Amino acid sequence: MTESTTTQSNKVYLCGTVESDPVYSHELYGEGFYEFLLKVPRLSQQNDIIPVTVSERLLGGANLTVGTKIALNGQFRSYNKMVDEKSKLMLTVFVRDFCEPLEENPNTVELAGYICKPPIYRTTPFNREICDLLIAVNRAYNKSDYIPCIAWGRNARFVKNAEVGQKLVIQGRIQSREYVKKLSETESETRVAYELSVNKINLED
Repeated sequence: MTESTTTQSNKVYLCGTVESDPVYSHELYGEGFYEFLLKVPRLSQQNDIIPVTVSERLLGGANLTVGTKIALNGQFRSYNKMVDEKSKLMLTVFVRDFCEPLEENPNTVELAGYICKPPIYRTTPFNREICDLLIAVNRAYNKSDYIPCIAWGRNARFVKNAEVGQKLVIQGRIQSREYVKKLSETESETRVAYELSVNKINLED
């Protein structure tokens, strides 16, 4: 799969304000990468705080001072990181380029990928239908990104019986969500999960 093909199957546009200073993350093939947090507004007046990864080659052309408004195009990517001697799936938006802000939705994602775990369908105590999906999105050089997605209502019903290997095309937004992880009988900590909240979903042959 070529880089241009993967760009079409994994597209993100975000517009928000820089929430944290860029911090050096890692080096790959002699190129340094930095991470920062971006605060992106929701229609509900709340905000999503989204991790962003950017190459040092793009840093010089962007003002990433905390509080600065920026817009970017990129991809929603995953990688594995060792945390407490366990491999943990981490999610980030990988910047392809910075751009001028658009007057439309500040948080849009389009993915084409394959279901890689059986969907988990459930209803909340308030009778809201939810379906959790894990989607594998192909990337260049025989790599894949594994993106957790959450569908609601009629979208949840539509996809709940989809089989592993089924190709999907999904549109939605990246959301951050706090949850409490119980560590022991006496200890717990607040963590943040990231996922794609589905607005539109189609099955592909």
